[in-house]
Amino acid sequence: MPTTTRAAVVESGGAPFTLSDVVLDEPGPHEALVRMVATGLCHTDLGVASGGLPFPLPGVLGHEGAGVVEAVGSAVTGVTPGDHVLLSFTSCGDCRNCRGGHPAYCATWLPLNLLGGGRADGTSTISRGGQALGGHFFGQSSFAERALADERSLVKVDPDVPLESIAPLGCGVQTGVGAVWNVLKPDTGSTVVVLGAGAVGLSAVMAAALTPATRIVAVDRVAERLSLATELGATHTVDTSGTDLAPALAEITGGQGADGVVETTGNVGVLRQGVDALGARGTLVVVGAPPFGTEVALEVNGLLGGKRIVGLTLGDSETQTMIPALVRLVKDGRLPLHRLIGTYPFGDIDRAVQDMRSGKTIKPVLMF
Repeated sequence: MPTTTRAAVVESGGAPFTLSDVVLDEPGPHEALVRMVATGLCHTDLGVASGGLPFPLPGVLGHEGAGVVEAVGSAVTGVTPGDHVLLSFTSCGDCRNCRGGHPAYCATWLPLNLLGGGRADGTSTISRGGQALGGHFFGQSSFAERALADERSLVKVDPDVPLESIAPLGCGVQTGVGAVWNVLKPDTGSTVVVLGAGAVGLSAVMAAALTPATRIVAVDRVAERLSLATELGATHTVDTSGTDLAPALAEITGGQGADGVVETTGNVGVLRQGVDALGARGTLVVVGAPPFGTEVALEVNGLLGGKRIVGLTLGDSETQTMIPALVRLVKDGRLPLHRLIGTYPFGDIDRAVQDMRSGKTIKPVLMF
């Protein structure tokens, strides 16, 4: 049977989130109905809500959900009612990248997660007053008291870990962690530079602190965030509000440059600085996403020392193995994610948005 639930709807690009009753379709064979307990708020949600991406509006966003399974479709095998789950991105499961353990690069990732607004067959998961709404966002649309989620978006997790403490693992945290663990893979004694100390950047700092890297450099313009980065494992910080990045990194690395750089700001000027800061055979991971069509100029001869520039989606994570490992690290206190989180009642979603934009809260988590 269809389910009526309360959701935060974006009516048009640039409009605020408004609470509204919506109707969820009954679960398809590979879908589950999840009672949401918490969901993180991510900059991608804000980018789509602003009209910056062609997602169909009115619609329901949200893609860092955490909750309890209430019902499952006829073909679901991975979860059962009562299971605690995190909701992450979805994928087809059949293309070469999915079968190769890289579902974040699924051949149908964009329409399934970010742009389509519905199931792969074009049907809608959410309606209001008999009219279809944009939904199926990252296979979940978790800005609602209940979500209809793809089975491939669901990851069963330890029920002893509070869901509000791990909701951000679904996107932002696994992105920052994956940039370090899955791409940079720091060697003993290496230098990792993280450009931007927001939720993704600080997740990268925490991940780097769990590797053999001996220099972990956090770069930002906000002193409070740099102080937090130090507490989370950064060995050095650079405040670019009063210091030039290039000479500061040259001093920290003894002129050798960085072995790895994680660029989270989406600012192409910062990205260029990051490329220039790489040492021989160094790698820069592009995580921050500027508007579509944005280009960056690079000095070609500067790349000939073996520098690599790698784009990244969702940490290149295989969620069924990555997320449970991160949950265990949170549970054991080795990934202090709580230092980033501020909780808000679901009805205060617009205040959470404002606090995120102002920098007051690094990672807002909405509670249901």
